[in-house]
Amino acid sequence: MHIDAIDWTLAKALLEWQVEMGVDEAILDTPLSRYELPETSPAKAAAAVAVPGKKAASEPPPPPVEANPVADAQVAASRAASLDALRAAIDAFEHCDLKRGARNLVFADGNPAARVLVLGEAPGREEDIEGRPFVGRAGQLLDRMLAAIGLDRSSESAESAVYITNVLPWRPPQNRDPSPEEIAMMRPFVERHIGLVNPDVIVLMGNISCDAALGRRGILRMRGQWAEAFGHPALPMVHPAYLLRNPAAKREAWADLLSLKARLTGL
Repeated sequence: MHIDAIDWTLAKALLEWQVEMGVDEAILDTPLSRYELPETSPAKAAAAVAVPGKKAASEPPPPPVEANPVADAQVAASRAASLDALRAAIDAFEHCDLKRGARNLVFADGNPAARVLVLGEAPGREEDIEGRPFVGRAGQLLDRMLAAIGLDRSSESAESAVYITNVLPWRPPQNRDPSPEEIAMMRPFVERHIGLVNPDVIVLMGNISCDAALGRRGILRMRGQWAEAFGHPALPMVHPAYLLRNPAAKREAWADLLSLKARLTGL
């Protein structure tokens, strides 16, 4: 078949078949020795021809422009005028390699009109599968903790509702801690997320959340001490996963929950 007789659809089908068969390189009809090529290509030779009355100059190519993930995230986040637009912006963000190994983008769960926003760390295995934050054992414990002070992520009432999101929307491999670079590049999205929801208070669950929101770690020292994050009152608390490993710490977590309830009542 002459190549001119192949239409676009057939050409596309042939290309997809070759890719499926494992073809990863195009070859010529006859062998080509790269060692026999002239040192100067025709294009470079033409460019080197001297122009009468003008001295030839050899200018080095401009240096490649390095990507700035944080700056790109700031621009993308600032353009998001709604939660749907923010989710689309995060989904289109290509600088975070975690995206390539995750099954799902874990954006948020709960009522965006809630007075309380819980900021977690990163999705785990169950969250990655389901595409929602805090759905594993730690999430189930979190639901029981919040229910003890009258809060529920499924509530339609802003007074009793909870909105939950994470610093990272993609699961790190083997549930490792996010790197400082990953936290920094996703922080503009977190800040914009909180700005769009505009909660009365933020609960910072764990070290990673405190790092992203307050710029420091040491959750066992910070827990229960109110601070300010992204322009809102923020309460650091130990992560529910820590409570599963250390049940004795539940007493302190209960004290933090009572502090949260009192703060909401005062507001």
